[in-house]
Amino acid sequence: MSDSLSSSVMPDVPDLESRTVPEDHQDLRLWLRMLTCCNLIESEIRSRLRIEYDTTLPRFDLMAQLQRAPGGMKMSELSRHMMVTNGNITGITDQLEKEGMVQRTRNATDRRSSLIKLTPKGRRAFTKMAQSHEAWIQSLFTGMSDSSRAALFEALGELKLLRRLQ
Repeated sequence: MSDSLSSSVMPDVPDLESRTVPEDHQDLRLWLRMLTCCNLIESEIRSRLRIEYDTTLPRFDLMAQLQRAPGGMKMSELSRHMMVTNGNITGITDQLEKEGMVQRTRNATDRRSSLIKLTPKGRRAFTKMAQSHEAWIQSLFTGMSDSSRAALFEALGELKLLRRLQ
């Protein structure tokens, strides 16, 4: 979608990209467009999780990490994988434990730490949310051609690689 097309189709709602002017360098405009797209998609996902499942994105993310680690994870591992503080993980885990979604088990080799695991109730709840999440993500890209999605995926992969090499 060209700049003129996107500005004629998109409602006049301020966002990060709307702060730019054509004279701004293209890298700044690209950065703000990517950030705006991420914010729009994340906002929609957060809203749907709240409305349909009465949960938050951080809770969903923590459960997703645990779903991928059936043997459980330490708080420090969760923190590292989710790129948040241990305090954030503790608060989310406390809430999920009270609801019966996760359980803490003392680590046999390190009694100072616990393993966090999804309970059967937590696995069932996460499976439902994950199915909806996948459908939501697909719906958010509806209307974008397969070739555009593939080109965007490749371009962002190239950018990611370049950033990691520096």
